[in-house]
Amino acid sequence: FCLMAAPGKVAAFRLPPLPTIGEIIKLFRLKALKQLSQNFLLDLRLTDKIVKQAGELKNAHVCEVGPGPGGITRSILSAGVEQLLLIEKDARFIPGLQMLSEAAPGKVRIVHGDILTYKMEKAFPKHLKKNWEDEPPDIHIIGNLPFSVSTPLIIKWLENVSKRDGPFIYGRTQMTLTFQKEVGERLTANPGSNQRSRLSIMAQHLCTVENCFIIPGQAFVPKPEVDVAVVHFTPLVQPKIQQPFELVEKVVQSVFQFRRKYCFRGIETLFPENGRLKRTEQLMMTADVDPTLRPFQLSMSQFRNLCNVYRKMCDEDPSLFVFNYREELRQKKKTRSLLGSTGQPEQTEEENQL
Repeated sequence: FCLMAAPGKVAAFRLPPLPTIGEIIKLFRLKALKQLSQNFLLDLRLTDKIVKQAGELKNAHVCEVGPGPGGITRSILSAGVEQLLLIEKDARFIPGLQMLSEAAPGKVRIVHGDILTYKMEKAFPKHLKKNWEDEPPDIHIIGNLPFSVSTPLIIKWLENVSKRDGPFIYGRTQMTLTFQKEVGERLTANPGSNQRSRLSIMAQHLCTVENCFIIPGQAFVPKPEVDVAVVHFTPLVQPKIQQPFELVEKVVQSVFQFRRKYCFRGIETLFPENGRLKRTEQLMMTADVDPTLRPFQLSMSQFRNLCNVYRKMCDEDPSLFVFNYREELRQKKKTRSLLGSTGQPEQTEEENQL
C-alpha cells in the first residue's frame, strides 16, 4: 500500500492501519517462552530508535533475525526498505508476520527456520555485492535477539566476517543487534576495563563496534531481569590481527582462561606440559608482552604480537596448533584414577576452574 505521490516525486511507503503489536499478541494468543528467552518490545518509538541506528535504510535490503510479533519489522518497513527477509524459528509468529507481509505487497519474504543454520550466502540478490574495500553494501542485519542465542550467533558471524562468507559474501554488511547490557559492555570494553574479555578482542579486531544506547528491561514484555544494549557492527577493511579466525580465537581464549591471574598463566595452556615453561617464555619475550599483566590489561597490538609469534611457532611445529590443554588435563585425570589416588597430587585450582 503506497500513498499517491505528486507527479515527478517518488511515493513514500506507508503501512496501512494495522492492529497494534499488543493486539497481534492477543489475536494469535502469543506468549513469550522463557525457555527460548523471548522478550517482546511493544513500544514502536523504541523499535524506530533501534532501526535508526542501522543507518539509511531507504531502498536497502534488510534481514531481520527473530522478528517475533513484528514490532521492529514495522519500523524497518516504515523506513522504506526495498526488500525485507524475516527469519523466524518459532512457528507461532508466522501468521502475524504474514499479515504484515500482506500489508507490504512484494516487500517481505518469510523464512521459518533457525538463523544458526540458515545459509545467508543466498539471502540477497547478487547485484548488491561490493568489494571488501568499498563502502558497505546496501544490506543490513537487524535483530532483537533472544539472550540464549546472541553470543553464539555473534561469534559465528564474526567468523563469517573473518572468512568473508555467509552474510559477508556481499561485502562489509552492517549489523544492528540487541544483547544483554553486560554482553554489550564486553563487546565494546577497552583495555583495563573489568568487562574486557574474549568477546571484546574477537569483535574489535574484526569490526568497529558501537554501543548505541540502553533499553531498560521494563520496556520489554515479559520484563527481563537485565537491561538491553543496542550494538552496531561495521566490519573493518583490514582486521587488526591478520591471522586465521581459529588461531586468534585459540590464543585469546587461552589468555582469558584465568582472567584474574597474570596473563602468562593462560598463555601456558597453549603448550604441552613437556617444554611448557620454555615455550611460554619464548612466546612472551618475542611478542614483547609483560607476563605480569592481567588478561584484561592487554592491548590489541599485544594480542596481535602474541598471535603472530604463536603462528610462527605453529608453522615450525604443526602439532602445536592441535594441542588441547583440556584434553591433556582429562588424560592426566584418567591416568590418576587408573593408578588410584594414593600418593597422587590433588587437582590444582586451575584444573577445578576449567
